[in-house]
Amino acid sequence: MRIALIAHDEKKPDLIDFAQNHEERLAQFDLIGTGTTGKRIMEETNLEVERKASGPYGGDMMIGAEVAEGTCEAIIFIRDVLTSQPHEPDISALLRICDVHDVPLATNLSSAEHVIDGLADEIGADE
Repeated sequence: MRIALIAHDEKKPDLIDFAQNHEERLAQFDLIGTGTTGKRIMEETNLEVERKASGPYGGDMMIGAEVAEGTCEAIIFIRDVLTSQPHEPDISALLRICDVHDVPLATNLSSAEHVIDGLADEIGADE
């Protein structure tokens, strides 16, 4: 199962903490992420993350394409909703494509906990 990890700059420490706290569970998945987020997660955990471009350079759209192709089954995207993002149309498109394809999308740490729990349960049920 392939999941994406994304975080805006001000939220990267939160996602890194999440990844550290859930490293064993996340290691069960094929992980992808936007450029800097993926790099930071790999530097601060033992997780491997396939890095796409940074969000403002098309990384969100690259992950959205994987959702549309059916190769990304969930997204954890810790957003900074209090800061304007230069690539807001790309972010909106990513959120929309998750809705269109019924792909789980967590946009805060509470929902990320539920998504990771549900996905881990799903993997356990498949074994």
